Amino acid sequence: MLEISNLSVRRDGTRILRNVSWCVKPGEHWVMLGANGSGKTSLLSALTGYLMPTNGGITLLGRRYGECDWCELRKQVGIVSSSVRQMMHDQEPALETVISGRHAMIDLWVRVTRPDRLRAKRLLKRVECGYLADRAWGVLSQGERQRVLIARALMAEPRLLILDEPCAGLDPAAREHFLQFIQRLGRSKRSPTLLLVTHHVEEIMPVFSHVLALKDGRVLAAGRISRTLSAELLSDAFRTRVRLSVRARRYEMTVAVNRKVVA
Repeated sequence: MLEISNLSVRRDGTRILRNVSWCVKPGEHWVMLGANGSGKTSLLSALTGYLMPTNGGITLLGRRYGECDWCELRKQVGIVSSSVRQMMHDQEPALETVISGRHAMIDLWVRVTRPDRLRAKRLLKRVECGYLADRAWGVLSQGERQRVLIARALMAEPRLLILDEPCAGLDPAAREHFLQFIQRLGRSKRSPTLLLVTHHVEEIMPVFSHVLALKDGRVLAAGRISRTLSAELLSDAFRTRVRLSVRARRYEMTVAVNRKVVA
């Protein structure tokens, strides 16, 4: 699905990524963890072709960066992020927002075909938001917007779906409802490979099988969550002593501050 080999990125004398190697196989769902400045955003930018590597290689869906049309290839990578969410027009109906994903454009202006409209309606139902088809973007809740953006990403039938901090801005109830939806999406037969980028272990649902932890632009650890995620790893990644607990296959991290433990 994805293979990154000894990837390094240097800009203005600063090494942003340092010899990153990572492999994602079909059927796996990954979580990318790391503190601010760990390299998560830079790694995403590199694998989607927006940040040119200094050294190393990236192979996506069997095709190597620099040896094919990356602009076409990255259409098979769906992205849900706050940057996309902020560009949507308040008056655009949710159905048109979804359809725009097929054409990789903001503010849909092309002629909408009947097959596109039918597919967009099916995808809205798939993300459990069929009732939103005619509702304007400006009146959707944050949770509804995230689901519509997932439907938009699925419109292009991506093999890989990146969820870049999708719970940012959601209240606790909305966050939990959204995470339960991600669990159902990942378990479905037609699910693309999921990559969740987050700071919060509480957002790791049971459907996620693997974790990639970054620190200072390097891979701190990568592997199956059950064997890799630990208090020691998180303490190293976030540069502070933490405790990690597991209940009903969900994780919770607490941080030790001045000999007191705070959530």
